Amino acid sequence: MGSEWVQTTLGQLTQKGGGFIQTGPFGSQLHASDYVEEGIPVIMPVNLVDNRISLENIARITEADAQRLSKHLVQEGDIVYSRRGDVTRKALITSDEVGMFCGTGCLLVRPGDQVDPQFLKYHLSTPENQEWIVRHAIGATMPNLNTSILGDVPLRIPSMVIQKLIAAILGTLDNKITLNRQINTTLESMAQTLFKSWFVDFDPVIDNALAAGNDIPEPLQARAERRKTLTPSPSPSRGRGEQAGIDAPLSPLPLEGEGLGEGKLPLKIQQFFPDSFVFTEEMGWMPEGWESSCVGYEFDVTMGQSPPGNTYNEEGAGLPFFQGRADFGFRYPSNRVFCSEPKRLASKGDTLVSVRAPVGDVNMASEEYCIGRGVAAVRHLSGSCSYTYYSMAQLREHFKVYEGEGTVFGSINQKDFKALPVLTVPEQLVSRFDRISGELDRKIELNTQSINLLSNLRDSLLPKLLSGQLSIPEAEQALDQVI
Repeated sequence: MGSEWVQTTLGQLTQKGGGFIQTGPFGSQLHASDYVEEGIPVIMPVNLVDNRISLENIARITEADAQRLSKHLVQEGDIVYSRRGDVTRKALITSDEVGMFCGTGCLLVRPGDQVDPQFLKYHLSTPENQEWIVRHAIGATMPNLNTSILGDVPLRIPSMVIQKLIAAILGTLDNKITLNRQINTTLESMAQTLFKSWFVDFDPVIDNALAAGNDIPEPLQARAERRKTLTPSPSPSRGRGEQAGIDAPLSPLPLEGEGLGEGKLPLKIQQFFPDSFVFTEEMGWMPEGWESSCVGYEFDVTMGQSPPGNTYNEEGAGLPFFQGRADFGFRYPSNRVFCSEPKRLASKGDTLVSVRAPVGDVNMASEEYCIGRGVAAVRHLSGSCSYTYYSMAQLREHFKVYEGEGTVFGSINQKDFKALPVLTVPEQLVSRFDRISGELDRKIELNTQSINLLSNLRDSLLPKLLSGQLSIPEAEQALDQVI
């Protein structure tokens, strides 16, 4: 197999195949004032996530500007690289991103017809190639790439048939990883919808108030009107909850506009909510019988403390250490740095909250962690991991106030964190929410474990396949064991 491989460079490969490597537009060509709310998406380094394009907070330019600088419009099979900072960040352009714009701060690679783009993406992802790029990047304080450096990346290329077989094997793993991530996003959205319906929008209380003929506060009247069209009066002899049961609450609580979020709540759940509202200065309108409170009274909060610098390592000695938002993933942070002498700990299941810029991002501890000054560990007094996580996620608007605080960047201290307003929710409702959302969270945890398994397999197969150490049949056999 090894004899079929040809030694070349990225620049030689693209040139031979009729492709190119080019820099994104310079600041003189595209100014900050040129960005608009609606228009052509502009790919920046921040949008390069896990070899894919993330549309979260993506910038946009007008169609006119995109056509004026049309050579920077991307095509399917292109690879966009970060030009500065983390110079290993890149993304393969799929059919979904065709026509987007390669922005300032990026490099555009058009592979040409001598290499399969998916194969090239994986080849550039090997630890050897990533290390080569970092080592050759220019800049004492911030690494910078240019077309010359990227063009000199060494490659070993097999026949097109072998390229496509390797890309298919690794792509199958990536597709499964992507599917599990999408499922996790959906599961979390379902739990967030349930939390918001019960504890923010108070849908069960509105339903009960409507059924009892009680007054609806003015701020809640618009939602009450919408619920009137969806919610028949509950019957004491037979309710939807008696048919579906409490263990299947999500079908009656769908997302607004999608048939999943403003449907009727199970009767068994409604019975645990009051049928009227009271007004408080601290929280505004809230369910009668509930109380206004603050984070410090409802949750255990542990503010992180950074250990001595000489106790950090990347070899796995001690506990995983998290200083801030940089290591947060979709649900669980990724272990990158470890600490042999931890000062403050987060227990498994604690919600991790970033308390330094950006303030208020949330994650969850999958094991015992050491936490630094940029992170707080939080747990509701009931012990419910799920209720804690979604409660902290709902506080995002309150955290935003502190994003401009601090001499250098946003931060929130322990006193202000514990003073954030929350409700004292009846224990039986916390328990019932935990019972429902906890099952969703357990599925997220299992999917995450599967993602990690698949990612580790992909990363172990990648260098062996690309060096010729592992045959295609051997890799396919390993794939069959996990798919």
